[in-house]
Amino acid sequence: MSATADRPSVEELRALSLFEGLDDAALATWAEAATVKQLEPGKVLVEQDEPARGLWLLLEGTVETLVLSDGRSEQIGHQEAPTWIGAIAALTGDPLGITVRARTACRAACVPSERFVELALADRAIHRRVMQRVGPVFSRMTAREQHRERLAALGTMAAGLAHELNNPAAAANRAASDLIEAIKAIGKTLDAFVEAGIERVDAERLVHLQRAAVERAAACTILDALDAADQEDAMLDRLEALGVADAWRLAEPLARAQVDDAWLAEVARLAGPATDQALRWVAASLTARTLAQELKDSTERMSALVGAVKSYAYMDRGGLVEVDVHEGLETTLVVLGHKLKKTKLTVVRDYDRTLPRLTVHGSELNQVWTNLIDNAIDALAGRDAGTIAIRTTLDGPCILVDVADDGPGIPAEAQARVLEPFFTTKEAGRGTGLGLDTARRIVEERHTGTLGFDTGPQGTTFHVWLPLEGTAR
Repeated sequence: MSATADRPSVEELRALSLFEGLDDAALATWAEAATVKQLEPGKVLVEQDEPARGLWLLLEGTVETLVLSDGRSEQIGHQEAPTWIGAIAALTGDPLGITVRARTACRAACVPSERFVELALADRAIHRRVMQRVGPVFSRMTAREQHRERLAALGTMAAGLAHELNNPAAAANRAASDLIEAIKAIGKTLDAFVEAGIERVDAERLVHLQRAAVERAAACTILDALDAADQEDAMLDRLEALGVADAWRLAEPLARAQVDDAWLAEVARLAGPATDQALRWVAASLTARTLAQELKDSTERMSALVGAVKSYAYMDRGGLVEVDVHEGLETTLVVLGHKLKKTKLTVVRDYDRTLPRLTVHGSELNQVWTNLIDNAIDALAGRDAGTIAIRTTLDGPCILVDVADDGPGIPAEAQARVLEPFFTTKEAGRGTGLGLDTARRIVEERHTGTLGFDTGPQGTTFHVWLPLEGTAR
């Protein structure tokens, strides 16, 4: 049978691996079932997520495959003639899940789904070749979706960590800027004392007064600081009575140091016409100390966040690590801190700190904690209050980690499928259904453990059992 305008030829079909070994009569039957389509470069052969039309036979040209995600197309590969496309989708009736577009001028033929199923089931060799494609295709789809999910999760965590780092970074920048001004004010003091003609003995007494104020501020407790806030107005009145310019700028640090009328009077007596500058010098010294502490606190916070990320990923450590299981749980909570801060949820920890250390794939196990805790947060989304409880205990030859939420529970119709690949109870765009499947495989296949759950109207608890011996593979 030769090719026609709307039918492929037997010779064209013989070049396809799907039809290897078929005789001319069988090939003629397939050719009769196929309809030819010509495509110009850029034309779409298959639209992603549209119902499968049938088996596509690419007779001439090259097509590219793309995945549409979040409004953007990502090219994932290309295929050159002669080849066949969409057999699994045609058999199952599911959408192909990708867009197929002509890269060059193409000639393709389509065997409608119903006719393809009929012909494929009638020929055991054809059916076997199609089934042989199921495993590799499924593996590629799973790997691609897992990669997308990891990237999405990484993007979310990166955005959250950037926000967490931005707060102390902004505080440190602000403190550094204010510290520069304080240092400038301190630097002007000597010139002001010289211009005012202050004697050396009086200058020494002013230094003692300044040190006394700094020491008093350093010894100030939280309650003292609260009292000082109530005294700022009184301090402002005292400074204005002394004729100090911009007294409002000095009132807060001097009130915090709890200087009294006698101290102020002594500074004014010793400094004379340089009283303004003397008080600015003391206030700047007090402010500089506070700003230095703010810088220290901010940089320590940034260092702690970076340390949490390194611990979460087990950077600079091998794939297998000996860990305290609580370390991974805590760093995961830090990494998810940005998400928890947007809620009114309470995290309750019930840890058995006497548990032995485990040899595990640390970064992989942290993916388990991330998925379970993130799901618990999502289960409580939109609620005014809720509790996530994390418990560790020794259960026979295993360490048992429970992650529980007091949400509405998993719907009865979904309970049997929640650990299946690609199954999700989340709305479109929020889940690929691979989080719990990934967690299950990491626990069971990589750590010879067990992952299970209990659920009901009072909430859901996921259980992870990790053997004490021979944990990681």
